This record gives sequence, C-alpha cells and structure tokens, in this order.
Amino acid sequence: MNLDIVLSKMRRYCAYRERSHKEVRYKLVEMKVYGMDLERIMTQLIEEDFLNELRYARAYVSGKFRMNKWGRNKILLGLKQQSISPYCIKKAMEEIDAVEYNAVLYQLLEKKIRQYSKDDVYSKRNKLIKYALGRGYNMNEMMSHIEALINKDQTISR
Repeated sequence: MNLDIVLSKMRRYCAYRERSHKEVRYKLVEMKVYGMDLERIMTQLIEEDFLNELRYARAYVSGKFRMNKWGRNKILLGLKQQSISPYCIKKAMEEIDAVEYNAVLYQLLEKKIRQYSKDDVYSKRNKLIKYALGRGYNMNEMMSHIEALINKDQTISR
C-alpha cells in the first residue's frame, strides 16, 4: 500500500479520538506496514501532533474517572497496558482532584449500599469493599467512607 495513503488513513484514525502509540502501531501492523515504513509514519504523526502520549494519558484519565468513575488503581493499570511512559502517567494522574475523587467514591458507595439493605453489617462491608476494589479504589481511600455509610445506614434502619 502507498505510504501517503496509509499516512492519510492514520491521520484520520488519530484525529477521530486520542490514540496511544501502541494502538497506532497495532493498526499499522494490521495494515501490513512494518519496519522503517512503520517508524516513518509514527514519526510523522508525532511531528504533526496527531500522536501525543501525554495528551492521550490525560484524556484517558479524565474519561475513565469522570465517565466510568474508575479509581486510581484501575486507571493506572489501563495506562500501563497501553505502554504509557511513567512520566506521562504521573502527569496525567496528578490531574485527578482529590476532593472530587473522594466525592465520587462516596457517591458510588452510597448508591451501592442501598442494594444491600437486607444484609447484615459484616456482609455489607465485604460487598462494598469488593465493589470498590473492583472499581480501582484502594482500602485506605474507601474504609472511612464505608464505615460512615454503614453507621448512617444502621441509624436509619433503627
């Protein structure tokens, strides 16, 4: 395939949404572009700012946190799976506001505890912990919220 055509397709591919270097490489290999041709296209996309690792990392963090309400651990894992550099990961993760992060975690747990109204305290606590861990939050972040919600729930049910 002609390199100008491939480059044009890759520009459109990258312009549609932010892409990681790994995604673009995979797409080029799918298009049967290898070796020096692949590297030339990657370099061209980077120079033309169609491909920017830091911008991708920031968009990924913002989207996964605000839209999917993922915790730091799950977001971090996703970035590492995309082979994002530690520097870009650090810079992107710094953009998560701590107050907003805690508020989102509290809202998630508050919504979830309503589903466990018939369960005993021990069972509620375990289910909330499993849920929050699955969403990518760590124990230190969640335990104070879980205890507060369980105490609030017990007060209401009396």
